[in-house]
Amino acid sequence: MPAGTLYRGREGMWSWVAHRVTGVLIFFFLFVHVLDTALVRVSPEAYDDVVSTYKTPLVALLEYGLVAAILFHALNGLRVIAVDFWSKGPRYQKQMLWTVVGIWVVLMIGALYPVLGHAVREVFGS
Repeated sequence: MPAGTLYRGREGMWSWVAHRVTGVLIFFFLFVHVLDTALVRVSPEAYDDVVSTYKTPLVALLEYGLVAAILFHALNGLRVIAVDFWSKGPRYQKQMLWTVVGIWVVLMIGALYPVLGHAVREVFGS
């Protein structure tokens, strides 16, 4: 590790990076969502065309990624609040991060069928 390096690549740094990346991804989704929803005022036919592209298996995969980003960002945000406002938070921040990751994995496994079920049926048949 180079001398003078502030970040050492430990869990805290990676959770910080993941929190920022998921925040930017969620912001980008909201921006695109507002734009495509505003399209209905300009041309309802164009809006229908855009919405029909959202029913593809590729977009279902992107929706699963969106669910992953939102869930991680929300759970990690609760961890950040606990670290900041709980007197013992900094001492247990690593354990809380692994708890967040465990809960996130369980929830993502639970989201597989509801989010990707339609895409799997479309690609492989009912």
